[in-house]
Amino acid sequence: MDKKLRVGIIGCGGIANGKHMPSLKAIGRVDMVAFCDIIVEKAEKAAKEYGTADAKVYVDYRELLQDSTIDVVHVCTPNKSHAQISIDALHAGKHVMCEKPMAKTAADAKRMVEAAKETGKKLTIGYQHRHKPESTYLKKVIDRGDIGDIYFAEAFAVRRRGTPNWGVFLNEEEQGGGPLIDIGTHSLDLTLWMMNNYKPKMVVGTKYKKLPNPDCANPWGGWDVNQHTVEDSAFGFIVMEDGATIILKTSWCLNTIEPVPEGSFAICGTKAGAQIKDGVSINKDEFGKLVDIRPDMKAGGVAFYDGVAENPAITEASRWIDAIENDTDPVVKPEEACVVSQILEAIYESAKTGKPVYFNE
Repeated sequence: MDKKLRVGIIGCGGIANGKHMPSLKAIGRVDMVAFCDIIVEKAEKAAKEYGTADAKVYVDYRELLQDSTIDVVHVCTPNKSHAQISIDALHAGKHVMCEKPMAKTAADAKRMVEAAKETGKKLTIGYQHRHKPESTYLKKVIDRGDIGDIYFAEAFAVRRRGTPNWGVFLNEEEQGGGPLIDIGTHSLDLTLWMMNNYKPKMVVGTKYKKLPNPDCANPWGGWDVNQHTVEDSAFGFIVMEDGATIILKTSWCLNTIEPVPEGSFAICGTKAGAQIKDGVSINKDEFGKLVDIRPDMKAGGVAFYDGVAENPAITEASRWIDAIENDTDPVVKPEEACVVSQILEAIYESAKTGKPVYFNE
């Protein structure tokens, strides 16, 4: 494609500056021509740093969507507004990359899927952990059949301390929840994708707000306890239609001795097991012995050369633009992300009612 795709950024806060705009700039295959934020200074700063010389700045995203020359929109706003902005953008003829989670509610996520189908435009969700080299490698191993039928998995996103105290992270009305919907969503998405299993049957969930002390050694400092309206940890027990079980563990603040970063999981199959925590490991039996395999993810194998580190955010941006230019499916399909939102909502509902939540009943 000779003509560069023209991109508009809606929401110029932390995730836009930390991931989306630097990654689009790094791949060098698009022009960022429009920037929108309810705080106009943020949009102006982004336009100056990442935009074309004639980039436009908006406060109202609907005005940005009226520009028929914009091909793609990245939605980087709080969770509450993901759905409506994405739906409006799709109906305005734009392809949409929406930051995770897909939406605040499962109903909104479903509306987004329907809008993509109605308009024929591409929609994807920013689950960048799928684009880590470890994830790409292990997915190929699984798809080849080396692990067999996967019937048990654990998904982890456990911080000992790591409560984000800026923006609207602690606001349930804006975000829909705390660590479960913020970082647990990454690990659940990755686990479902590895299992290639998107048919949940039943969920039991619990959530807790037990460590509200803002002086609890949080690396980002304290917070206003009156503004902290979300959980600090949550746990889910998920049973799929084929009988497979997934246990999801997530926290921003938990008195555990071993934190596990988001995007971590362990899976157990009929032929072997595998996990991504500190790198990739595969476990199986061979010639009557138990064997653990840790593939070397570095390039070259040269003692004094560590290889070139792959940035999953840049890979994500590149693959997304590839999908648009080549008219192929994005790596993260909206139907898959919608199931993640359905399971997250079921965990919250079960935690609220104390009862299991059943699907398709």
